[in-house]
Amino acid sequence: MTREYLFAGFGGQGLLFSGKVLAYKGLIEDKQVSWLPSYGPEMRGGTANCSVILSDEPVGAPIIAHPDVLVAMNLPSLDKYESEVKSGGVIFVDSTLIERKVEREDVSVYYVPATRLAGENGTPTLANMILMGKLLQVFDEYDEEHVNTALGKCISARHADLLGMNLKCMEIGRDYQE
Repeated sequence: MTREYLFAGFGGQGLLFSGKVLAYKGLIEDKQVSWLPSYGPEMRGGTANCSVILSDEPVGAPIIAHPDVLVAMNLPSLDKYESEVKSGGVIFVDSTLIERKVEREDVSVYYVPATRLAGENGTPTLANMILMGKLLQVFDEYDEEHVNTALGKCISARHADLLGMNLKCMEIGRDYQE
């Protein structure tokens, strides 16, 4: 099985970090992994996206033309990538920042007010992890041990105190019901 993910939004939303956590989780689970970050020259506030491929087979190339999964954290990203998602794919929308609905009917869509939930829980910069928790729950891949280990690998020693907040936000996303 191979699944291709695209995390898209603007710099500073933690999209590259989300992709890295997913990639590390894949490594822990003995998957073949590709992680490819992409961001504009402005970084914070500019465009950013990250593609992740998890597979049981070797990954031939890190470029994704038609993702199975799109995580859109701003309207320009949804506008740009909605049409690229494979038929039967899944789109996760931060409905706090994106007011419009997905126009396609051949994909599953999850509207999660991630930015609002993050703010309400005292973690305004962790909306990305709320969406990650929801993503893992939807695919029935939320394994607490693997999530803890992946976060531990991705959070630098300097920010080790943020592990608990990241886990809390992933749990909020996992437990969120529309």
